[in-house]
Amino acid sequence: MASMISIHPSVDNGVKPGAASFAGGTLVCKCRTNPVEVSIKGNCAHNHVCGCTKCWKPEGALFSLVAVVPRDNLKVTANAGKLKVVDSSAVIQRYACKDCGVHMYGRIENKGHPFYGFDFIHTELSKETGWAPPEFAAFVSSIIESGTKPDQMGAVRARLRELHLEPYDCLSPALMDAIATHTAKAKGVLQA
Repeated sequence: MASMISIHPSVDNGVKPGAASFAGGTLVCKCRTNPVEVSIKGNCAHNHVCGCTKCWKPEGALFSLVAVVPRDNLKVTANAGKLKVVDSSAVIQRYACKDCGVHMYGRIENKGHPFYGFDFIHTELSKETGWAPPEFAAFVSSIIESGTKPDQMGAVRARLRELHLEPYDCLSPALMDAIATHTAKAKGVLQA
């Protein structure tokens, strides 16, 4: 039965609605002492569950929960010295706590990238409620690379649909359109 499949602790009991007036919050790593803290001004956008093998996932989760915020709305406010980039060759520079391993945020430094200017965050690291809810599931097939058996994928997709998280093996159509628009403008195919 699809409803028996655990996607992520933040959505397994249903997707909670966000608050239109949500003003932001603080992300905190899992360290018991001297945790890294990252303050976010305003709400997130494009929140989704992601099956890629690069994003941080809590223990036992099939998917990560990831959203974006404008780069200027993110500020490391405590224990920044504990952060390190997980993979400096990756497009998204994921900053993780050296002690507990939690990814606090991801940043794209390539100014030509369609998502430059946005930082990637995990809203589950915040105690505040009201974050924009996840809207879809991205890179669903990639959970096979993390050990999910291919014959379980039908049930996983069914569970995602039960949660109203449309499964994609890339990003949502709106985000794919944004990437294509950025590329077309860069090539001069579309006028800015």
